[in-house]
Amino acid sequence: MSRIPDMRQVVGSHDIVFITLDTLRYDVAQAEFNAGRLPVLQAHLPPEGWERRHTPGSFTYAAHHAFFAGFLPTPAEPGRHPRLFATAFGGSETTVSHTAVFDEASFIEGLAARAYRTICIGGVGFFNPETALGRVLPALFQESHWSPAMGVQGRHSTEVQVSLACERLAALEQRVMLFLNVSAIHSPNRIFQAAGERGTQDSLASHAAALRYVDAALAPLLDTCARRAPTLFIVCADHGGAYGEDGYRGHRIAHDTVWTVPYTHFFVGR
Repeated sequence: MSRIPDMRQVVGSHDIVFITLDTLRYDVAQAEFNAGRLPVLQAHLPPEGWERRHTPGSFTYAAHHAFFAGFLPTPAEPGRHPRLFATAFGGSETTVSHTAVFDEASFIEGLAARAYRTICIGGVGFFNPETALGRVLPALFQESHWSPAMGVQGRHSTEVQVSLACERLAALEQRVMLFLNVSAIHSPNRIFQAAGERGTQDSLASHAAALRYVDAALAPLLDTCARRAPTLFIVCADHGGAYGEDGYRGHRIAHDTVWTVPYTHFFVGR
């Protein structure tokens, strides 16, 4: 059974930053870690790198509904694995003494009820408020933000998201629950390759290039949080994606490249 921090002590004393690296595959994330090409996140990852986990959903909308109810990716090994957050319901087998349990339907709403300012900075289309579907997940938060520059076509999307996140953190004095859905690794990720290396379609190489871009772009957020308050970071993928394995491409399919995701959590700040 995985060990978790005592979330009953974390809630109320720490800011919480939850980052989903949309569509990031575990194997690519771990290979980049092993090669030393993620210097920003590497400083906070354990010596063995990313934890290998299974996502509860094969695409963004399904995975995030589960996440916000407390069902973060599950360690990819047998056993009952305790959760950081849970929403109260009868028969839960993974709620332990260290789990922060809320009566509200999501831990986002539960944190708001405990005096947190909850902020959503969206990325992929399920956070685009131009459609009714794109407003469902952001509606869980007290404030939400999205623009085309934060979306999958934005060449500087993570920088735009991080800049806004730092601005909002600087403007607030209360505890904050900040959520970022990072869109850069989602297709079309070939825009993050150098022009001479860019192919006509996305590839594992462009997937890795997008992750390296995201790693560098996250640095100001980590620095801001470390100066502002003690902060728990939760960083994971919502799902992976196939690049031709067994004839599959994309996600929303039951393939190991989709279900297996990287995960980590760590603390920064005073």
